[in-house]
Amino acid sequence: MRVKMLLSTCVAGAVLGSGASTLRAQSARPSTGSAAPRTTEQVYKNIQVLKGFPSEQLVPAMQFVAASLGVQCDFCHLENAFEKDDKETKQTARKMMGMMFAINKDNFDGQQKVTCYACHRGAHKPVITPTIGEEEGKLVAEEKMPPDEPNAASLPSADQILGRYLQAVGGVDAASGISTRIQKGTLIVGSERFLIEVVAKAPDKRVTTVHFPGGDSVTGINGEEGWLSTPGRAAHDMGPSEADAARMDAALFLPASLKRLFKELRVEPQEQISGQEAYVLAGTRDNLPPVHLYFDQQSGLLVRVLRFVETPLGRNPTLIDYADYRDQGGVKTPFRWTIARPNGRFTVEIEQMQQNVPIKDDRFAKPSAPASRQEPGDM
Repeated sequence: MRVKMLLSTCVAGAVLGSGASTLRAQSARPSTGSAAPRTTEQVYKNIQVLKGFPSEQLVPAMQFVAASLGVQCDFCHLENAFEKDDKETKQTARKMMGMMFAINKDNFDGQQKVTCYACHRGAHKPVITPTIGEEEGKLVAEEKMPPDEPNAASLPSADQILGRYLQAVGGVDAASGISTRIQKGTLIVGSERFLIEVVAKAPDKRVTTVHFPGGDSVTGINGEEGWLSTPGRAAHDMGPSEADAARMDAALFLPASLKRLFKELRVEPQEQISGQEAYVLAGTRDNLPPVHLYFDQQSGLLVRVLRFVETPLGRNPTLIDYADYRDQGGVKTPFRWTIARPNGRFTVEIEQMQQNVPIKDDRFAKPSAPASRQEPGDM
């Protein structure tokens, strides 16, 4: 059941977590249609610690807590009654959030240096006694890092890395010539397999549909607005950070769109991906976390994207690995990608693809939703 919950709620666009999007569907008050951003306490009931933050950050914040402690929503909340304070773990969680904010305020000038994960590391009770490893001299990754970053002056420039990437996929003209793409294949998580269809149109329209036995899960973005729907539930609007992630996925789906996504691309120290050296570019955008792009040094192809969603408690990472590039119409395209988050991962394997076929814009229109039947609730 947990596998199917994960898939039906977040798999199409990898923008929502398993339990958290279910929580949103049960807990959010119906939207008033106001364009002005609302705070958590204006949208959810019984908010006590996370007051004043944008409401769209609350669900990602709960995802961050779940991933940091290795738990699901029901660890702190009553199912279908998230606003209630019946569980002691919910009271403890509030105290811990307040403690975290106080530590950062009093010791780090309010910067987010200490988070839930800093202590919990995937366990609901932090380990307070150092463990003895089996390997002598084994150090955590942070301790191995040198005090100063290596000099990247000897590495290619961002323009050179991007130029080589576009050449590797078939050239600038060929990449720019792809205006639409339809892919059909299989979505895999564990031993479960489901049919999937991805429809895209330049520059930033994309609809992903996963066919589950109980109904379709759909993630859509049409440049202006994004939406998600799961079996048995009407489509609901994406928050700003969700829509941003979906627009990025849509643009990355068509390689010629890559450079326009970022205000600046900075060369980072190279890293290894699956044993192969990769060039790394950090893409920056106004008031958003950086996005890291990894390009295989031998092939020049994009093999990994690491992006983040900002929350009041810390950043939620999403890792996308691309593989099995094939030449289709003079352009190389990944036929397999794996999306990983702290609470799970899944893989998409493409079996059929068409490019530059006519697709009407109404294919990307957000479906009309009936009057909301959601119950108000809280985190």
